[in-house]
Amino acid sequence: MFSRLTSMGVLGIKGYLVTVETDISSGLPGFDVVGMAGLAVRESRDRVRAAITNCGFDYPVSHITVNLAPADVKKDGSVYDLPLFLSLLCASGGLDKALVENAAFIGELSLTGDVRPVVGVLPMVIAARDAGLQAVYLPADNAAEGAVVDGINVYAVSHVTTLLAHLSGENTLSPVPTKDFTPDTAKHVPDFSDVKGQLVPRRAMEIAAAGGHNILLIGPPGSGKSMLAKRLPSILPDLTRGEALEASAIHSIAGTLPRGEGLLTARPFRSPHHSVSTHGLTGGGTNPRPGEASLAHNGVLFLDELPEFSRQAMEALRQPLEDGHITISRVNASVTYPCSIMLVAAMNPCRCGFFGHPTRPCTCSAADSKRYLARVSGPLLDRFDLHIEVPPVEYEQLSDRTPSESSAIIRERVCRAREKQMQRQAVTGVLTNAELPPDSLRTLCRTTPAADALLKNAFEKLDLSARAYDRILKVARTIADLADSETLEAPHVAEAIQYRSLDRKYWTDR
Repeated sequence: MFSRLTSMGVLGIKGYLVTVETDISSGLPGFDVVGMAGLAVRESRDRVRAAITNCGFDYPVSHITVNLAPADVKKDGSVYDLPLFLSLLCASGGLDKALVENAAFIGELSLTGDVRPVVGVLPMVIAARDAGLQAVYLPADNAAEGAVVDGINVYAVSHVTTLLAHLSGENTLSPVPTKDFTPDTAKHVPDFSDVKGQLVPRRAMEIAAAGGHNILLIGPPGSGKSMLAKRLPSILPDLTRGEALEASAIHSIAGTLPRGEGLLTARPFRSPHHSVSTHGLTGGGTNPRPGEASLAHNGVLFLDELPEFSRQAMEALRQPLEDGHITISRVNASVTYPCSIMLVAAMNPCRCGFFGHPTRPCTCSAADSKRYLARVSGPLLDRFDLHIEVPPVEYEQLSDRTPSESSAIIRERVCRAREKQMQRQAVTGVLTNAELPPDSLRTLCRTTPAADALLKNAFEKLDLSARAYDRILKVARTIADLADSETLEAPHVAEAIQYRSLDRKYWTDR
């Protein structure tokens, strides 16, 4: 006796079809699962056996062979419990095989037949729709996640008996209604009106948000570096549906998508502790999983106390920051996760934190300061478009009752600048100035003679790298967009150069 039905799997952030083939033959009783099945899949045998008997069905006392095709791709996780259960019933004659055609089945089973949630549902449902399947059956707790995909019927299943009653026509289920996407950026995000003083850092955060630039904040403890960084999402444009699908697919695979929500409604903000491992930051493991950089895709990755991160973890970010994706290669698979992020980092100017403080003396020796700063390499430092000094806030500024400019007002200017970029770069497909390729700088970053002379002088005196030169042009392009100027004027270039001088103060002059 033989049966075949369809389930789904995930490789990287893409779903793919898995054919579950079950053969029941004479011989010594046994239950073999082949097709590069991982440990969790092999454990499915015991869950399925108990669920069949506890739901009142006869378990076949025969030799059972289950093949998960394609057999050259490793399968892992508990997603195959429900298709194994149905496949066994079809092969043993307990369920008509025609009832499971042209549909995909996903879900973990309890020993009593309850269907439990699994990870990776969103990319699997998308793949099922793209493959032309008419329906997908998934756990009820994953219903909101699957319902964001249009063009396929999604059914929420809480127990196998409910599913069997639906398939046999006794008590049919209704497809889960497709959910509309409504972004909600302001949800639980602190506001810039809380920030007192710090006019230059506030301006730099606005520029970073408008152009999607990476930014490094340097200042003594308590000056407001983390406060500024945590308010950055409140001035970023809303997620588009396409961006939300990409980001939500990654969170679905990692199991961090909020329960009951189909899509992320606000840009991700990830702030890992400095003890995070390299794999935790960039992704990896025996069965590769996305790291913090990918979980921040289309959002913000905030690294507080940057020099306290391991050197290996920091250096692992260099290539992904340039490429916008991370490729993890293992013996049995190679997966690619997107990581188009804004990197925001904060650090003290020395180990004690008070170098350059107007009232508190620095207790670090020159050698200690040099070793502390040397933990942040020159190549990584070069990938920050803006280097901003955050000075201590004076009492008069803290006690001032005049409300600061709110995030809503700043966000309006940011959105107008982003709209200009999208219109100007529509042909190239580049959304932000930070992503401009070198061949576009000549046409999109035209400078006046005065601005060009200023840039040349800065390039020679500050001994800038070619990457720093490009990044200054990109930042100046963003400043010009905020000023509603098509040409890069001298003031735009001068302000951009100003944001690239702190590396000379701290890393060279010390």
